[in-house]
Formats: sequence, C-alpha cells, structure tokens
Amino acid sequence: MSTPKKDRVQGEGDYDAARRYDKASEEFAKSGQVDRAGHDAAPESAQQADEMRKAENIGKSHSKGEGSLDSRKRKA
Repeated sequence: MSTPKKDRVQGEGDYDAARRYDKASEEFAKSGQVDRAGHDAAPESAQQADEMRKAENIGKSHSKGEGSLDSRKRKA
C-alpha cells in the first residue's frame, strides 16, 4: 500500500471530487437539459406532492438548518 500524498486531502477537503462535481454541474447547466430534468422530477399527483413535502420536512427536522441556502432567506 502506498502512502497518500500530503496534498491529497480527503473528506470535506476532497479537492479532486469538488473539481469533478463543479465540472459536471457546469456541463449539465449548459446542456439544455435542466428544464426537462425539473419537469421529470415534478410530482405526478397531489398525493405524491404531499408525500414529497412530508419527506422533506422529516429530513429538515434532523437538520441544524440550511443557512443561506434556505429558500425563504434567498433573494429572488
């Protein structure tokens, strides 16, 4: 087993993964597929929308908060 390089930080400091994510996100945003992906992810019924809201609220109940990412706090 080889010794990891000092500059290869893992965990929250995984720079390679961050670069790959940023590149993939930018490519997706420029692909023209964003609207379709949003449409495809939309609930198919009022019941499914309610289930999605409940699941989101359960997840948020375990969170310490969303900070500046909280949509209620973002500027339009």
